[in-house]
Amino acid sequence: MSSPTTAPITKAAPSHWKGVALVFSCTVLGALAQLLIKKGTGGITPDPMSILTNVPLIIGYSIYGVNTLLMVLALKDGEMSLLYPIIALTYVWTTLLSYLVLGESSNFYKNLGIITIVIGVAVMGRGGKK
Repeated sequence: MSSPTTAPITKAAPSHWKGVALVFSCTVLGALAQLLIKKGTGGITPDPMSILTNVPLIIGYSIYGVNTLLMVLALKDGEMSLLYPIIALTYVWTTLLSYLVLGESSNFYKNLGIITIVIGVAVMGRGGKK
């Protein structure tokens, strides 16, 4: 009689997409935090209470705190050389938000920089482990 054979239990490799999604969301949150901090600076006076009671400033820095925790989760199982370049997209979102929300002006060089960052992130992303 032969005994039934069981297939060895293999632990599935952690999906790098989870880390990519977390870092990508961090780029959006980081840009939002920067926008709120910028908005909050308009209400700052020499009085320290103007900082402690500044809602956009407090929310912006709180989002940075959440952002930091999400980055820890993303980097825990992720490939740093794949995930970290994605953070550069924060510059893209921040620049676009500054155009749309703050009314800052766009120019050829800023837009060329955005395109360069996006291409750079895409190229570096192709180099990750398969």
